[in-house]
Amino acid sequence: MPLTRSFKDTIQARALADPAFREALLKEGVDALIAGDVDTGRAVLRDYINATIGFDGLAQATGTPSKSLMRMFGPKGNPKARNLFSVIGVLQDKAGVSLHVEAG
Repeated sequence: MPLTRSFKDTIQARALADPAFREALLKEGVDALIAGDVDTGRAVLRDYINATIGFDGLAQATGTPSKSLMRMFGPKGNPKARNLFSVIGVLQDKAGVSLHVEAG
């Protein structure tokens, strides 16, 4: 049976309707980055950005061109730490959450 909605549309609809899901998606992306799974982290954060603030809104908030942000979070992206942490800071602020790293 074929899928009737794209994965991106499903994620966006769920993120718009469920604040807990949005927060979990943001945490999952950052957790993946911290764990060293950069490709997954970028992909999850890209989905989160598309489902929430959008790349144009993120560009306004960070002062970084939206095309640069799209490249950073694309499959071959390689964001500098300064840019990545700037984006994570804006995403936390817009989401109203504060993520913390704990030794485990």
